[in-house]
Amino acid sequence: MGHSHHHHDHSEGNIKVAFFLNLGFAIIEIIGGLWTNSVAILSDALHDLGDSLTLGVSWYFARIAKKDRNQKYSYGYKRFSVLGAIINSIVLVTGSIFIIIEAIPRLLNPVTPNTEGMIYLAIGGVIVNGAAAFRLSKGHSLNEKAVYMHLLEDVLGWVAVLVGALVMNFWDLPILDPLLSVLIAAFILYNVFKNLRESFRIILQGTPSDISIKKIHQVIRDIPKVLDVHDCHTWSLDGEYHILSIHLVIEEDLPLSELENIKIETKQRVSKLGINHTTIEFETQNEECEPC
Repeated sequence: MGHSHHHHDHSEGNIKVAFFLNLGFAIIEIIGGLWTNSVAILSDALHDLGDSLTLGVSWYFARIAKKDRNQKYSYGYKRFSVLGAIINSIVLVTGSIFIIIEAIPRLLNPVTPNTEGMIYLAIGGVIVNGAAAFRLSKGHSLNEKAVYMHLLEDVLGWVAVLVGALVMNFWDLPILDPLLSVLIAAFILYNVFKNLRESFRIILQGTPSDISIKKIHQVIRDIPKVLDVHDCHTWSLDGEYHILSIHLVIEEDLPLSELENIKIETKQRVSKLGINHTTIEFETQNEECEPC
């Protein structure tokens, strides 16, 4: 237990530092984007604001995740992080659509931005987002990993803005600015939909992508005195903590100590496959099973 608390504290601290770094820089970016008249900078500013929201929500949920289960939430508070991911995704989708709408007229009538200002802002963007991403790169929690991916996207976005600004500084290609903003927004949308798909899979209690029901059946059927396995359900609380509910068909009249051994063996075997919490029901061959 101490080990997992250590991870939670570490996770919360990392997310907190990244949150303040991102929020501070997002405000500078918005001012900078308006000053340089660059939609590429503004699109990254919006992305950073979205990430600041993610970080804020993630930081809040990293604190909540430490709460123990109670009568209100018998499984605990882990799934709140998925809710955070969905809230953040909605913000990012809205922001990206707004940027694309802003960029389309500029594609038709390009406006030359202040490229020198763009270069300075882009260098700052790479440094700040790079520092925040590095802080979270060794994260263990799903929260940290999700936030790390967002920050990595930011770093790539800023590298693209820097390259675009350097090109526009030497050649008269103002169309590069709105083009970059559309590409960044499209890249964000692609990743957001990927994250949303995973979040909805968790909420709709789909089988976790890293769990094989076939493999679970295999390892349990190999246990002596287990005749069959059925009514197997597995789902995830937050993408990290996986739950299994299963019926084991056993030989008749087994003593309680024997059942206990089967239960221990089953839990050990499925934990190696990534299952964190297992509920087992025993039944005999003649018993009528009521599958859910």
